Amino acid sequence: MVKKPTISSRLSVPHQIFAWFAVLCMLAGAGCAAGYSRLDRHAWEQSRFIDLTHSFGADTIVWPTEQDFRLVLQQAGETPGGYYYASNRLEMAEHGGTHIDAPIHFSKGGQTLDRVPIEHLVGAGVRIDVTAQCARDRDYLVTIQDFEQWETAHGRIPSRTIVLLDTGFAQSWPSRLRYMGTEQRGPEAVRALHFPGLHPEAATWLVRERQVKAVGIDTASIDYGQSSNFETHVTLLSRNVPVFENLSDLGDLPYRGFDVIALPMKIAGGTGGPLRIIAVLSPSR
Repeated sequence: MVKKPTISSRLSVPHQIFAWFAVLCMLAGAGCAAGYSRLDRHAWEQSRFIDLTHSFGADTIVWPTEQDFRLVLQQAGETPGGYYYASNRLEMAEHGGTHIDAPIHFSKGGQTLDRVPIEHLVGAGVRIDVTAQCARDRDYLVTIQDFEQWETAHGRIPSRTIVLLDTGFAQSWPSRLRYMGTEQRGPEAVRALHFPGLHPEAATWLVRERQVKAVGIDTASIDYGQSSNFETHVTLLSRNVPVFENLSDLGDLPYRGFDVIALPMKIAGGTGGPLRIIAVLSPSR
């Protein structure tokens, strides 16, 4: 039986990528913030891609109460049929490594991971640099004033934007002590966590005043380490604003003028899941 070729099978790899991204742009209304036309194939193929994802492995950082990521070898070798075959099994927490928090994570009846609209995961991005503040205070809370100062320098944060908070803490990955503030594990370790986060009032401002699509951060939680009631999670997720956590180094991104593609594993009923997130910059960047 001859298999009928699909559209994907007739396209080269770069053209397949472009075709899918064009669809995502149209779904998300991204407008191609990086400065190229939605259908400008040459610009897309010349774009710069920045991976904002930590690799998953034995040193992946997870919440102190969670089990570590495990890649379990099942098969690896030559088969009786004369071909090589390899296969592994994954064991992992939803909220470990670079991942997404779906609304249901802190909002009863909220969207599960498979229900998060794709347009909330793709679109124009901005990077808010708070590395200096966080270097002085590892319990720093990003404030409305930080956003207002950013806007004074770089212009208003557009509505329907994906906001990425650059604390500089990704540079400490995968050291649990430097990244989390403690190497302890278990429930008692939660009280010893020290890392920056987003102030609940600033989260409310982003939702109400700038109607953001999603918020990401390069720490273990959008709430700072010493939070006990996770108000920022509640503020964002109860308004169906997904959260991206444990992002890798954001320092190579410009302040604005790039697009974000953040696609998680589509887990039915999931409260979160592993995330592959990239930034797309135009050739002029």
